Amino acid sequence: QVQLVESGGGLVQAGGSLRLSCAASGSFVSINAMAWYRQTPGKQRELVAVITSGGNTNYADSVKGRFTISRDNAKNMVYLQMNSLKPGDTAVYYCNGDIILGTLQYGYWGQGTQVTVSS
Repeated sequence: QVQLVESGGGLVQAGGSLRLSCAASGSFVSINAMAWYRQTPGKQRELVAVITSGGNTNYADSVKGRFTISRDNAKNMVYLQMNSLKPGDTAVYYCNGDIILGTLQYGYWGQGTQVTVSS
C-alpha cells in the first residue's frame, strides 16, 4: 500500500520560515512528478509548487521567490521550504505524487499538515 506522509507544519509568525517534508512509502516502481497543494476552508485546493522526476520546477505566482520545492529521489522525499511567510499562506498543505505501480500511474495524496501564519 502506497502512503504519502507530510510533516513540518505548525504555527509561525509572519516573515518566518517553515520546511515541509513528505515521505512516500510502500511498494511502487517509481515516482514521476511530486507537488504541494494547499487548501483553506471553503476554497478549492490550489497548486503551490510542482517538481518533476528530473528536477524541473514550477510555482504558483503567489509563492514565487519565497517557496522552494525540492526532492530526494533516493529517499522518495519531497520538501517545501517556505520563507517570508504571510498570513495569506495559512492553509492545510497536501503532498501529491504521481506514482508508478506496474505499468500504470496513480495519483496519491497525503493527509495534510496545517500551516498557520500569524500577523
